[in-house]
Amino acid sequence: MKSKIVTSALFFLALIAVKSNAQDNSDFKDRFVIGAKGGINMSNVYDEQGEDFQGDSKLGFVGGGFVSIPLGSFLGIQPEVLYSQKGYKRSGTFLFQNYTYTRTTNHLDIPIQLQIKPAPFLTILAGPQFSYLLSSKTELKSGNNSAVDEDDFENDNPRKNMLGFVGGVDVNINRLVIGGRLGLDLQDNKGDGTNTNPRYKNSWFQLTAGIRF
Repeated sequence: MKSKIVTSALFFLALIAVKSNAQDNSDFKDRFVIGAKGGINMSNVYDEQGEDFQGDSKLGFVGGGFVSIPLGSFLGIQPEVLYSQKGYKRSGTFLFQNYTYTRTTNHLDIPIQLQIKPAPFLTILAGPQFSYLLSSKTELKSGNNSAVDEDDFENDNPRKNMLGFVGGVDVNINRLVIGGRLGLDLQDNKGDGTNTNPRYKNSWFQLTAGIRF
């Protein structure tokens, strides 16, 4: 009997929590909201045409702010401004010596996403993204030796302005937002064509946690 009472009480409390969470999320669903978030990118490259190389995934930081602009109860627009690290790794052997090559590119990403809100706790997002290349860092390690090269770009070689696409979901838990995105560049990095780096396009999976104000 006691176990049934405890089970019933826990079930009742869970229903209250779910209802409270739905009510709290409904408060955010139909109004203008700003927020901040941060997390990680798991990035790599694709479309390595004409180049004899293949990259491995690497971790990078992503963080910034977002705005939720309602267009009704089930639609909205969510622009974001993010500092985003992308790039790739590559490892192999040269002259009987193992090496690791890591390229990190730092971007200002501005996605403009359409929101579809089927439920207060779930938002589906997709849309174009504009990326501006801020700088890059290349690190080469071979045995006990290492070399680092950092660049702040002042021209369009390699390409600084990039158009891409992102899509994913946000899970809303009161003020907390857990987000997952898949993204890819629609343009390659070659700029005016004289860039000596291998041709590629960035791709990434992004996982973030944020808060709504």
